[in-house]
Amino acid sequence: MPDPQRCPACGALNQCGLADPRSATQGCWCFEVVIDSAVIEALPAELRDKACLCPRCAQVDAQLKAAQARTIR
Repeated sequence: MPDPQRCPACGALNQCGLADPRSATQGCWCFEVVIDSAVIEALPAELRDKACLCPRCAQVDAQLKAAQARTIR
């Protein structure tokens, strides 16, 4: 079974807010972005919907930086 705190694509920490008991009551970073369905479909079927991708593998770094910049203002 995949580790819910690790990206199923690369194995790096996925920064999932829901997988970490310390932040499980808050939302995950993935709630703030749109992940291309092709990225998810590229995963083997047995790894889908088991753990969050990391931001790099989800290809959403630019979206996260833009969201962070909006909250800093």
